[in-house]
Amino acid sequence: MMKTKTLSQLEDKYIGKKGSPARDRYENEIADLLIGQQIRDGRIKLDLTQEDLAERIGKKREFISRIENDGSNITIKTLRDIVEVGLGGKLRIEVTL
Repeated sequence: MMKTKTLSQLEDKYIGKKGSPARDRYENEIADLLIGQQIRDGRIKLDLTQEDLAERIGKKREFISRIENDGSNITIKTLRDIVEVGLGGKLRIEVTL
């Protein structure tokens, strides 16, 4: 009989325990991808093309594509421009210590 494991158990085994450098990198990469996905979801909800969103914030379509596919290496100012100027939303950032 196969023993079932939780996602957390698999992450601990294959990526590293919470707090380890490998696990921190993994969780940061996931968070970056989620930012891009939220931007894409908001753009689609507003029936905007990548070109439309790019024009609203003075960027190129390729920039929006890169952010939607990999939300890393984006400044807070640019993220705020995308969310607040481009999508008409409100950016909230939380720091947890």
